[in-house]
Parts: sequence; C-alpha cells; structure tokens
Amino acid sequence: MATANWTLPDHPTLPKGKTVAVVVLDGWGEASPDQYNCIHVAQTPVMDSLKNGAPEKWRLVKAHGTAVGLPSDDDMGNSEVGHNALGAGRIFAQGAKLVDAALASGKIWEDEGFNYIKESFDKGTLHLIGLLSDGGVHSRLDQVQLIVKGASERGAKRIRLHILTDGRDVLDGSSVGFIETIEKDLAQLREQGVDARIASGGGRMYVTMDRYENDWSVVKRGWDAQVLGEAPHKFQNALEAVKTLRAEPKANDQYLPPFVIVDESGKSVGPIVDGDAVVTFNFRADRMVMLAKALEFPDFDKFDRVRVPKIKYAGMLQYDGELKLPSKYLVSPPLIERTSGEYLVKNGVRTFACSETVKFGHVTFFWNGNRSGYFDETREEYVEIPSDSGITFNEQPKMKALEIAERTRDAILSGKFDQVRINLPNGDMVGHTGDIEATVVACKAADEAVKMVLDAVEQVGGIYLVTADHGNAEDMVKRNKAGQPMLDKSGSIQILTSHTLQPVPVAIGGPGLHPGVRFRSDIQTPGLANVAATVMNLHGFQAPADYETTLIEVVDK
Repeated sequence: MATANWTLPDHPTLPKGKTVAVVVLDGWGEASPDQYNCIHVAQTPVMDSLKNGAPEKWRLVKAHGTAVGLPSDDDMGNSEVGHNALGAGRIFAQGAKLVDAALASGKIWEDEGFNYIKESFDKGTLHLIGLLSDGGVHSRLDQVQLIVKGASERGAKRIRLHILTDGRDVLDGSSVGFIETIEKDLAQLREQGVDARIASGGGRMYVTMDRYENDWSVVKRGWDAQVLGEAPHKFQNALEAVKTLRAEPKANDQYLPPFVIVDESGKSVGPIVDGDAVVTFNFRADRMVMLAKALEFPDFDKFDRVRVPKIKYAGMLQYDGELKLPSKYLVSPPLIERTSGEYLVKNGVRTFACSETVKFGHVTFFWNGNRSGYFDETREEYVEIPSDSGITFNEQPKMKALEIAERTRDAILSGKFDQVRINLPNGDMVGHTGDIEATVVACKAADEAVKMVLDAVEQVGGIYLVTADHGNAEDMVKRNKAGQPMLDKSGSIQILTSHTLQPVPVAIGGPGLHPGVRFRSDIQTPGLANVAATVMNLHGFQAPADYETTLIEVVDK
C-alpha cells in the first residue's frame, strides 16, 4: 500500500488557528415534538437557540443505515458506527454488513478463524456466546442461525448456546420469541444427530455484556454460568427459564439474572471445558471486549476465573485492533485508515478528547478508525472521567456531563489545544433505561454542558460544531405505522429503549467562524461522514479528495 501523503492543502478562504470544539450529543435525534420526545420536553435553551437561531448554521444529517455502512436503512445507527463515520469521513461496510457478506459468499467458512475453531469439532463442543436478538446493533438472530447451521454441516457434533436476552435494542419480552425460534433450529439438528442445546443465559445488562471495564461483576456472572456451569437459577430448558424469571417483580429482558440449563440429574448441560471451541457471535465490539479478555489473556486478574479451560476462541469480528483481541476472528474488520484525527494531528492540530468511561472509546478508539492509543502523544491528550458504576443510569441521569464540560472548558481556556472533541452520553445511556422522566433530566444536563463548552469557545474567539451520533432520547415510545404510540395488553404505552432511525442535528457557530460560512444545499443525502471534511475546513484545511464532501461553503457577505 502506498504511503499516505499527510499534508492537507490549505482552504482557499477559511483561516487556520481558531480553536474548534466538536461536541457529540450521544443519542440526540430530531423528531416531532410530543410528550415522548424527551429532548422537546426538557429545558434545553442552548440547543434550542442553535436550532432556532441562524437557519444557515443548523441542519439535519442521516445517522443510520447505509449512511453509516449498515446493510439497509431499516438498520438503526449506533455509537460505534456513528463515531467511525464522524472520524473517518468516509463510509465503510460495518458490523452486520461485513458478516452478511462473509456468510453470503461462504468466505466465513474458508478463513483462518473458522478453520481454527473447527479443529475442536471432532472431540470438543462448540460454544456460541452472545446477544440473542434481531435488533441488529450487537448481533442478529438470523446470523446466529446460519452460524449454527454452517458449523453443524462442517463437522460440529456438539453445540451449546449461551444466550443473552436483549430488551434494549428491541422490545422487552421479545426474548421469548427469539428463544422459540432458535429452539426449533436446535431441535431439527438433534433429529439429524447433532447434540445442540442452549446451555445458559441471562440479561445483557446484568450478565456478560458490560463495557469499558465499568463493572467486572457483570462479566463474572457470565463466566460462572458459561464456563463453570454455575448460576443461582437452574432450569431444564431456556424457555421455562426466561418465562419464570420474567414473572418476577420488576423483571425485564435487560436485567434477567444468570441461569444454567441442567439435565435430569441437575448437572449443567454445557460448561466450557478443555478442548472446546468458543465463538462470541456479537459483531459489535464494545460489549464483548471484556469477556474476550477473560477468555484470552493468561494474566487476567479482574476476577477469579476459578478454572481457565484450554480452548480455541474466536470472535465474530476482532473487537480491538490495537490489542489484537481476540487474536482469531471469523470476519475481518473494516480497514479504516487515514482518519481525520490522524490527518489533523499530523498537520499540527493539537487535540484534546474527553468523555466518561461509557463513551470514552467513542471519541478515541472508534473516532480513530478502531485504533487504540495516540497518533502523536506530544500533540494529543485523552481524558477519561470514570462513569458511575453499580447503578442504572436513570438513578444519576446527569451522569458526568458537568465534569466533562469542566475539563473541556479548562482545555479550551488553557490555549494548549486547537481542537477539543467530546461526547456527552446522557441522552443515550439514560434513554436506554426507558425512564422518561430521568431522560428529560439527562437532556437538560447535556444542554447545560454544551453551554459551558460554548461559553469557553466564545471567550477564546473559537468555533464550534455540535452534532450527535444517532437518535434515542427524542422518541421513547414504540409506534405503529401511523406514528401513534403502541399500547400493551394492559393499555400502557410500550416504552422504546432502543436507538431510532431519526436524523441528527449539526450546528456550527462561534465568534471565530468566517461570516460567509453556511451549510450547502446541494448535498442530496448528507450523513455523519460529511462531518469530518467540515471539521477540517473549520481548521483551515481542505479534506482529502476521497472524503465525503464538506457540509459547508463560503459565500460573500
């Protein structure tokens, strides 16, 4: 591959040297105003002023589906692909789309990862661990079905599924239908002589799927059930397990306790032991990295694993390219090189990036093209503010927005940085809890944080660009085809905890913004990937020719 020319040409009109603040409001989409639009209900004077101020400096862009590399426009966006697009300035095939292509072509069965785990099929068990859901954010049920079928056709004689129930990217309660679907497939395999069963389970937010090392006890609960075959709840089939556990007061799919499936003698049907193969089938990285570390790192010390089986382990994708974790994977990740962050740093732009733990990786790792670490530690500073742990986010909906804003304000006023880049997680993380009142508080807190950052930009004569990575808080209710809220059997509204298909705002301004700058009107369907070239322009540079076009133009005033 040819060495990149890192020198960016100067913009013909826009000057260099202005401090640029890039603010990402996580889960902040644009939807019709009603009582379920928490952004509308909340007091958000700063974002309101951006929206209702100069119309040429506020617009909407697409943040889901094909605009962020996903298979279709029925696929909701997520933080990972959103930040990839924001940072890369180009659209790369992502997650589900990569896996779909590998399954459709059959390449998945030919590559190193599958051939590696296949070595265990003759004498060992194939274990599949992941989110059983059709939400398409972390995994997809149809892909799991194809993996199970394909592995059985290629020699897997004993298969065990360790399922995690969703209720976050899909409706709460949908776990029952997903289990019924996969159980039919497993029953057919058993008729063909393949010993295929569900072995364990639990809710995604309580078992296995923690992220950014926020709460290792979540992963330990999964380890105990999946590897050791131990859990506080034991059942003879998964359908009975989920229906029983969901009947408990305040129970929901996201937080189901861990369970194991046992035989008639009470023995676990599928602990992971020496000689087995393990695949974590989520294609999204963030909530699989911690389990991958526990499965793969010999010096792992975050909890007592008790027993560490000698296995052949592969991820659906490689979850961390810098750590090479896992070392084996079924589908190769997108190669995202020449990101905007790297270009700007190599052109002298001193960069500060900050968020709290739950979104810190998004303004660093994902923004930088699935790459850990600094491009140039002499010109970059990344600050992670620890998130609350041991509670659900609706209990402290303000989260760390104020702390993020304070650190960013200080970075701006210090004069040490040419760009500050932050993520305010509130709308997304609290929105996922389904707590409407708490999400209103979360949106207000995020707006207050934006104000602190923009006030600092004002003081230094800088420029701001405020945007979001996908929708969430702007619509908290499941709707029918007519757009009306859907009700459950008891007449209560069906709360929506997932991301949405809504567009997100992009707002620009600040005293340092050239007076002739405005948003262009000739881009047919702008998306998040257009933001990178826009930010480069605001720094006084032109973007590389293969980047998605800038959102702005300069006109005579």
